[in-house]
Amino acid sequence: MMKKIFAGIIVVVAAVLLFSSLIITYDDEFRLVKRFGKVERVITESGVQWKLPFIEQADTLPRNIQLYDLAASDVITKDKKTMVTDTFVLWKITDPLLFAQSLNSLPNAESRINTVVYNSLKTIIGSLDQSEVISARDGSLRSSIMQNIDQTMDQYGIEIVSVETKHLDLPNDNKTAVYERMISEREQMAANYTAEGKSSSQIIKNETDKEVSIQIAEAKAKAEETVAEGEASYMQILAKAYNTKDKSDFYTFIRSLDAAKASLSGNNNTLILDQDSPLAEIFTQK
Repeated sequence: MMKKIFAGIIVVVAAVLLFSSLIITYDDEFRLVKRFGKVERVITESGVQWKLPFIEQADTLPRNIQLYDLAASDVITKDKKTMVTDTFVLWKITDPLLFAQSLNSLPNAESRINTVVYNSLKTIIGSLDQSEVISARDGSLRSSIMQNIDQTMDQYGIEIVSVETKHLDLPNDNKTAVYERMISEREQMAANYTAEGKSSSQIIKNETDKEVSIQIAEAKAKAEETVAEGEASYMQILAKAYNTKDKSDFYTFIRSLDAAKASLSGNNNTLILDQDSPLAEIFTQK
């Protein structure tokens, strides 16, 4: 009986020693092997490892992305307006040894993340007017916050994956008044743009009308000049054509006939001339 009891005790002790010596690491975790509180090694690969029983202990740290939700808080914009922000952070441990040496626990890490992200959020929003903050909710605000944080958390073995805003709005007590003021400002800007457009349109129209008037006047002057040149050429041609007395008299005779013909109208076929009339002299001269 004593032998059986002793054998049972040995089996139990062996089982305890065996399980105390095993370290089982999963894909979503790091394992820190400590000896008397000091980290001896870090296990980053999944599987089974060994440790000294009772002397070494293994702590677990998550290697997957963690979520930390900041408490909703008030921030002040550049133009001294209050806004309410509610933000959460996605983060992960990138260096488990450095994390253990600097922060040592998840609550300490979340406290540090809370301070860094809130300060960055306050800095970025404090550099913008309220209207700019509202316009930046399309994603540019998040980018500015991430740039401001930059590599601040590297010293703790932490990476800030993303800072997302669940809620960024005006306090309920002055939301309506602020929106009405913003609408009024936008309407005033629209009216200014419309007035500037009309003014520019009128200036363009006046300049166009002026150019058209100048072009018409130049065209008329050119036409009159062309007509005058044509008449001068015509007179020169006539002068050359009738440069002798016989030709001149013939031309005068033809023109007199044309004048007489023009004076006959209707059924009146009789032409009465005074004997002293220049036209009569042409018909009666010998």
